[in-house]
Amino acid sequence: MNLAIIGTRGIPNHYGGFEQLAQYLSVMLVERGHQVTVYCSSLHPLKHKHYKGVKLVYCYDPENYIGSAGQFVYDLNCIWHSRSQSFDIILQLGYTSSSVWSWLFPKKAKIVTNMDGLEWKRSKYGKWTRLFLLQAEKWAARNSHLLIADSTGIQQYLKASLNVDSMYIPYGADLVTQAEASLIQPYSVSSGAFFLVIARLEPENNVECIIKGYLLSGRAETLVIIGSTRTAFGKYLKQHYASEQVVFKESVFDITHLNALRANCLLYFHGHSVGGTNPSLLEAMASGAPICAHNNVFNRSILEEDACYFSEEKEVAFFLKNLPAPEERRVWVQNNLTKIKTLYSWEKCCLAYEKAFIEACR
Repeated sequence: MNLAIIGTRGIPNHYGGFEQLAQYLSVMLVERGHQVTVYCSSLHPLKHKHYKGVKLVYCYDPENYIGSAGQFVYDLNCIWHSRSQSFDIILQLGYTSSSVWSWLFPKKAKIVTNMDGLEWKRSKYGKWTRLFLLQAEKWAARNSHLLIADSTGIQQYLKASLNVDSMYIPYGADLVTQAEASLIQPYSVSSGAFFLVIARLEPENNVECIIKGYLLSGRAETLVIIGSTRTAFGKYLKQHYASEQVVFKESVFDITHLNALRANCLLYFHGHSVGGTNPSLLEAMASGAPICAHNNVFNRSILEEDACYFSEEKEVAFFLKNLPAPEERRVWVQNNLTKIKTLYSWEKCCLAYEKAFIEACR
């Protein structure tokens, strides 16, 4: 098949979950004999014609001039370019700024869309933006040949709210076989003596709730928060809570460092409350980190009974004051590692996507 992937800022991954999926999926599909093109933002720090056999096409992205509105221009440029190609499949990762251009997709290509999370629920958006996102969700569902849900919760939502079927394909993660404690030295922490958060610093990721609960607990161990503080909410959090106890580190993209931090933390907090299967959650599981997650259907469907859950700061404080016994945490870790091997490997994820593409072509 001749496939294209749009909706990301491009590969190699320097941004987030969709970019990571695009990277793993495109490379594996090429290894299996398919032609793959990944559309990349002109703002991507690297400019290569190919990445491990994957063709890269860079399209103009004016986000650095006009902010988020630039995403609409970038997606339009990607879709317009795709019209001059002969793609069998176009995989659309997300729909927020591309669904308005759905009518421009090449008619001969089958459109497969990963519906992402419930974007309209994100608290950073105002009323009118949320209404637009609800409409964009409908456009994407109506103008796609096949929908992909990366969470059973999203799959159930699509059926209940839009009465559409979707194929469940969760993200993948690589088991971490080596996570040297020496790699965490630049972060001024010691193995087993710190708590960890890795997230975009947005309200719906409950970072402030975690910080307040940590401070309420009176624990002596450091709370390390990794995420960009350049956003408005990130600046707010850093200004109000940064101290010797609550340490903010800018985004880290070196996967070996991230894995080492996860593997050596006392407890990993996953506060994401909007969206499906979050890649960072699977990576924490694959690193062998004991996890305390926000109590919602998305996180519970992945972690099941192998984590502790919080909904408010008092519950965060409770779990920090009453840490589950080491033996219980070891059971969580082993069970979650087994899930990565059997349910959430990248190989299984990519093969499921290939099967979905073949089905769409038929």
